[in-house]
Amino acid sequence: MTDAATPESTPRTDSRLRQLVDFGGLLAFGAAFLVMRLRGLSGDEALVHATWFLVAGSAVGVAVGLIVEKRLALMPLLVGGFALVFGLLTVLTGDGLWVKVKVTALNLSLAVALIGGIFLGKQPLKALLGTVIPINDRAWRTLTLRYGVYFLAVALVNELVRSEALVGWAAAQVGRTDIDPADVWVSFRGVLWIASSAFGLSQIPLIMRNLTSPDAPVDPMAPAEPDTAP
Repeated sequence: MTDAATPESTPRTDSRLRQLVDFGGLLAFGAAFLVMRLRGLSGDEALVHATWFLVAGSAVGVAVGLIVEKRLALMPLLVGGFALVFGLLTVLTGDGLWVKVKVTALNLSLAVALIGGIFLGKQPLKALLGTVIPINDRAWRTLTLRYGVYFLAVALVNELVRSEALVGWAAAQVGRTDIDPADVWVSFRGVLWIASSAFGLSQIPLIMRNLTSPDAPVDPMAPAEPDTAP
């Protein structure tokens, strides 16, 4: 009984561990930003210093994939690569713009790949996730379109939230001239983690209705990984 259950529990365990690493990295990033702000640093300065935790968290995420999962899966590697590149650019240049743009660049790239793949008659999401979710091709197309639109929406909203001019204008409309745009963006990252998890969970009914192997382990949260990283 125990031996039979082990293979099924492994993918779920790996997924939970990866989600824990992603959430831990985001939590460390947010906590570091808050500490820096309480120490009197400006929003941009605090954002740059806190990005060290993003870089470290991304490196740990890649290591988890290599050590625990015994492989470098394409999706986590893609997410970690974007975080490392844009995180290092932020630290080396001292400009928090890079870490903000990373969210747009990653999600827009995924949106173009997924939506473009559908028009080309391909299954890009299935190729990225492999056998993590055993569903039929029709469901893969639907899931791919939904995630493509979701990633596009995240990219667009991030561009609005990261705009200092727009945030300043919105703050002035409500009589708040003391709001730092960096504070708004970091808060948005926390909300985005919740939104990503909620969106992933909302896809469970589609997945469960279209399983091709009822006995296979299912990880319905896997597609949400790109948005859970800092």
